[in-house]
Amino acid sequence: MNAIMLIVAIVAASLAALLHIYIFVMESVLWMRPSTWKRFGLKSQDEAATIRPMALNQGFYNLFLAIGVIVGLFLLPHPSLHAPGVLLVFFSCASMLAAALVLIISNPKLARAAVLQGIFPLIAVASLAVLGVSVLTRTA
Repeated sequence: MNAIMLIVAIVAASLAALLHIYIFVMESVLWMRPSTWKRFGLKSQDEAATIRPMALNQGFYNLFLAIGVIVGLFLLPHPSLHAPGVLLVFFSCASMLAAALVLIISNPKLARAAVLQGIFPLIAVASLAVLGVSVLTRTA
């Protein structure tokens, strides 16, 4: 059971990281393309240019969260670094999940984007939480 939960967490966290890297690319690299800014509900090139600094900053937030997951995943196989790796993956995914919740609360019209952004981190966080509870109850 523990191995299955860890595999589920790793797969979900990996997908969350990949999605957040994709969001980074859209917000920080491809922002001025009409096909990109229209995805975010903007209506003109001028509007996209005005929001560009905020999008760039937000894109880097997404990248840093993805890097947190990736570094955590690389730490997992090392016995002395396994626990810090789990905590880093958990924290990064929990932050992604919190950002998705803020998005849906602040703009319910973006519920679809929030669910897409939050589903993989939710699965990773839930799997790691179940795994943690399982380990704690076994050692108690």
